[in-house]
Amino acid sequence: MDFRLLCVGAVLMLFGGCWAQQEGSECIKANAQSCGECIQVAETCGWCTDENFLRDGESKTVRCDDIGSLSTRKCVKIENPRGNINININKDVTNRKKDQADKLKPEQITQIQPQKLTLNLRSGEPLTFNLKFKRAEDYPIDLYYLMDLSFSMKDDLENVKNLGTHLMREMQKITSDFRIGFGSFVEKTVMPYISTTPARLANPCTGSYNCTSPFSYKNVLSLTNDGNQFNNLVSQQQISGNLDSPEGGFDAIMQVAVCEGKIGWRNVTRLLVFSTDAGFHFAGDGKLGGIVLPNDGKCHLENNMYTMSHYYDYPSIAHLVQKLSDHNIQTIFAVTEEFQPVYKELKNLIPKSAVGTLSSNSSNVIKLIIDAYNSLSSEVILENSRVPEGVTISYKSVCKNGVTGTGEGGRKCSNISIGDEVSFQISVESTKCPSQNSETIKIKPLGFTEEVEVVLNFICECECSKGGVPNSKDCHNGNGTLECGACKCNTGRIGGKCECSKDELRTEDLDANCRKDNGTDICSNNGECVCGTCECKTRENAAEIYNGKYCECDNFNCDRSGNKLCGGHGHCECRVCVCEANYTGSACDCSLDTSTCLAKNGQICNGRGTCECGECKCTNPKFQGSTCEVCPTCPGVCTEHKDCVQCLAFGGEGDMQACKQSCGYLTLKKVARRDDLPQPTDQSFPLTHCKERDANDCWFYYTFAVRNDTPEAYVVEELECPAGPDIIPIVVGVVAGIVLIGLALLLIWKLLMIIHDRREFAKFEKEKMNAKWDTGENPIYKSAVTTVVNPKYEGK
Repeated sequence: MDFRLLCVGAVLMLFGGCWAQQEGSECIKANAQSCGECIQVAETCGWCTDENFLRDGESKTVRCDDIGSLSTRKCVKIENPRGNINININKDVTNRKKDQADKLKPEQITQIQPQKLTLNLRSGEPLTFNLKFKRAEDYPIDLYYLMDLSFSMKDDLENVKNLGTHLMREMQKITSDFRIGFGSFVEKTVMPYISTTPARLANPCTGSYNCTSPFSYKNVLSLTNDGNQFNNLVSQQQISGNLDSPEGGFDAIMQVAVCEGKIGWRNVTRLLVFSTDAGFHFAGDGKLGGIVLPNDGKCHLENNMYTMSHYYDYPSIAHLVQKLSDHNIQTIFAVTEEFQPVYKELKNLIPKSAVGTLSSNSSNVIKLIIDAYNSLSSEVILENSRVPEGVTISYKSVCKNGVTGTGEGGRKCSNISIGDEVSFQISVESTKCPSQNSETIKIKPLGFTEEVEVVLNFICECECSKGGVPNSKDCHNGNGTLECGACKCNTGRIGGKCECSKDELRTEDLDANCRKDNGTDICSNNGECVCGTCECKTRENAAEIYNGKYCECDNFNCDRSGNKLCGGHGHCECRVCVCEANYTGSACDCSLDTSTCLAKNGQICNGRGTCECGECKCTNPKFQGSTCEVCPTCPGVCTEHKDCVQCLAFGGEGDMQACKQSCGYLTLKKVARRDDLPQPTDQSFPLTHCKERDANDCWFYYTFAVRNDTPEAYVVEELECPAGPDIIPIVVGVVAGIVLIGLALLLIWKLLMIIHDRREFAKFEKEKMNAKWDTGENPIYKSAVTTVVNPKYEGK
């Protein structure tokens, strides 16, 4: 948070200082010696050009401060240039239909708006502009088919021979302006990439297969809208061969990109289809063949053949990325399943590229191209050219369906259909002035030829510097230029008015002018003597300032209260607090406002004290509290006036005449019911409700208040006495209670006996069931029956 927001009222009165717990202004800390230096510190800094702005002892660097502080110091002329945006070219995006009768030329189609802007940048102040992009319908397309013609691609060549007319027919569904070209590559024509024996150079293929001589890259057909010509020329091509598995495709891609004229590229959508079933060589691999010169990234086509493959190494991936981006070429890698992982990694390094899986004989190449084109064209990615040192660019995208992105995601929008419109918020900020006062950067969507030109003009000087007066008389007889209210001294001159030569510094005569009262301290040890004039030191906290002719004053060594300079109610001038209205004291800690001493009855301190510095000082020591309203040792109001209210309202055992004499201060009024007593919310003065009891245990109710310094009481005229007890109900209740308790005890005893008897009977039954009787014969028992056996009987 900017510390200026915390400065209020008179606290700002001196030097733009703010005595909150904040560091000083970064504008002052910068010690800017000129207006131009000042405005480069931060966008909040301004330079005061008033000639009489500086006070005694202040350096001209004090002229540079934040705008609020300069205004507080009554500066009238503040130099504070602001940045701005001027739109130079702003053509509307094209609304083109495919079936439109009058066809537009590619250069007449606009997909990005605006086309040119001028930004006048001030350091630290970001400028934001909107950029609109809309995919045009029926936008022209140039497609160049670059094919690997090594021996492993012989089946693929047969399917590609009729690619021209078939692809032309399919692309007509997307655009009415389509052109196609064809090129082929094999490998560098040196060992160990190919065999250099005469026989193998003539026919690098083994067996009876007739192949053409190896070559690096050949442009077979420049871009044309004749599909039949494509078929005728491609059908004449022959397969070649090489020794190693990786191919020299990077050489071919580089030549296709940089040879714009010979390939026939237009400023339209440029597609490069790279078809192969192998990997690739890249920078450094040429050393195997004794080739050490880095690829120069230039066109070397002679008679449509790349002639420098034996001389320059393969290009690096970064080099290819740069050239493809510079020439707005979008690459489609049509590779077999085996090499998908390799080319997907390559795709991640090359913006606006796609990878498709090529069947073993390239039969699906048309579908692959259509799908890849739709994928590439549905995404827009912004890139910018190199920005000057100290300049930053940030992007925020507002894409389809309101989807937004920031950071790196703010550069792109996806899932864009033809006719969809997206926008980007682009912020440009400068942190310093570069060596050149004007620079140009370009912003464009990857893969598109259109771009936005952004001219950056840097505000490095103030307008007032243009009106500087060289050799001004105000700068000690022409020893400097009066510029922006301050002297800019000529070489060899110094001082606020350029009044001294550097050779005159630190002389005794000049130092004497910097000693107060002929003392020993130069500039009170708070500054330096320059040309006989004190220039005061600056502190780490730029809000703390030394000033005065001898730097004897400052604005931070005043008395404090509550750890705040001048109690937060004033400002410090030359070590003395200057208080705000209604405050006094050495630290402005004594308030003259008496509102904090007002009691509820409207009296100052309840009439029991005086108001000093906004606080009550009670004159009677037994009272205390913020308004002397508390008396811990005093009886309560109700207890204090109980006897007087009782004797005046209901009489008493004492002398009535004595009661009237001692309680004559009290005005008594009677009411019929408690509801008739005054309520606190009905009064503009304090009111107390009381409930007291007399010697007969009867209650009486009253209120006490002081109205216009006269105590008064309202009392309910009827006492509230408790009624005597009713004896009969009490006796009946006691007797009934005794009887009921006796019956309850009998019932409990009876219940316990029943339970005991049942348990004993159950125990008896259990023992009876478990009893076992002895079944043996009685030893003294004799049967009455005697059995005699006939000895002669034989059982017959």
